[in-house]
Amino acid sequence: MEINDLTPAEARVWRAFATGTAVDFRAADDDDPADGASWGPERTVRAAVLRALLLDGPREDGEVPALSLAGARVTGRLELQYAEVDHPVRLRHCHFDEAPRLYAARLRELNLSESVLPGLVGHAVRVDGVLRLTRARFTGMVRLGGAEVTGSLYLESTRIHDPDTEGPVLQLNQAVLGADLWAPGLHTRGEMRLTGARVTGTVNLTDAVLDRPGGTALQAETLSAEADVLMRHADVRGRLELRGARIPGRLDLSHARLANPGGTALRASSCVIGELWLREGPVVRGTLNLRRAQVEVLFVHPDVVPDWVQLNDLTYTSLIPHEPAERRLPMLEMGDSYLPFTYEQLTAAYRRIGDDDAARLVQLAKQRRRRRTLPWYGRLWGHLQDVTVGYGFRPLRAGGWLLSLLAVGSVAYGLHHPAPLKPQEAPDFNPVFYTLDLLLPVISFGQENAFSPGGWYQTLSYVLIITGWILATTVITGLTRTVSRQ
Repeated sequence: MEINDLTPAEARVWRAFATGTAVDFRAADDDDPADGASWGPERTVRAAVLRALLLDGPREDGEVPALSLAGARVTGRLELQYAEVDHPVRLRHCHFDEAPRLYAARLRELNLSESVLPGLVGHAVRVDGVLRLTRARFTGMVRLGGAEVTGSLYLESTRIHDPDTEGPVLQLNQAVLGADLWAPGLHTRGEMRLTGARVTGTVNLTDAVLDRPGGTALQAETLSAEADVLMRHADVRGRLELRGARIPGRLDLSHARLANPGGTALRASSCVIGELWLREGPVVRGTLNLRRAQVEVLFVHPDVVPDWVQLNDLTYTSLIPHEPAERRLPMLEMGDSYLPFTYEQLTAAYRRIGDDDAARLVQLAKQRRRRRTLPWYGRLWGHLQDVTVGYGFRPLRAGGWLLSLLAVGSVAYGLHHPAPLKPQEAPDFNPVFYTLDLLLPVISFGQENAFSPGGWYQTLSYVLIITGWILATTVITGLTRTVSRQ
């Protein structure tokens, strides 16, 4: 392309390229690129001119060429498919009439910050540096699947909205980032896809709004982030899908709003996570699915747990903050079935911090939950164990029952002595020892076989004998269960 074929605006950009001089067409710093369709020829540049500059632009000895342009309207499509561009490309505050095509291109640096674009096609693009889309506004899909960026990808306060598509509006599936995915304040209306992406640094989605009600707002299956995934104060309207993700650092959902009524709000099944923080936010609206996840530190406030959770085979080392067992147990009751493993995990967490009382309470709750799964006779026996000795976790309760029954029997038989079977051979009657003989099946004080009560006193003796056997059996069963867990 010859300079004689250029408009005055294009000629200015052409001359500045060789020295890397910035060209700014803005009349004021607050010019809105959304109004770019009305900009005149004095700030309009054809995409073909930019392409010619990037592929074969002028050079000057001792200078580093670069395309640095602000406040321009770019007409036509910027076609850089398979191109190799060795110069920085900075097109800030620009208005694009058509979505640039960067498929499989190799770039040194790309900066489209504060620009307005109808989309971006960048599948398999490679950027040897950083890719900046900060505060850019897209009215179509941003396709960066399979992209490779040796530095960071910046999407801070970027807005992506494509009302004409049902597919993902931001595609970063299988992308490889050598540093961070820095996107605080990102706003997407439609699905954001991070499936299979690898991020060497941090994924920062703090204050992000991911809006796809009734669908998947963030699809990040098998995401690998070598540091943290930060979603503090994020507003996720739809499904947050993290199945199989690997996050050795922190998955921070503090103060986040997760809402997918009638569906799964957060699915982090089969994940390996260093720390999972779910706290200080509103109650999750939708199902919380942590099945088969492996978490070192589970930082969950009971107040944010929804009415339905799935915890099958969830493993964790620490559970914080320390809460009474009564506050933690409801979460184990919110699943679709009785899961003994979840109670064992919670018991182990309490024992690791030395709270044995809470651990026993969890085990008691486990037996009560199990009782609901038994046939009627199993439930009846379970109720007896619960009332008498609390399944062995309340052994003093048995002593209370024995003392109460001993008092009743001693008073009753003290007021009305049973008749001796052999008056000449019978020992002196002792109502306390007689009642103990009835209550304790393995101990004999020589009273039970020497006297025979009549009437309702005989009925009372049968009651005491049966109760004694039940207490003895439940105590032995409970103690055996307790010892086996030590």
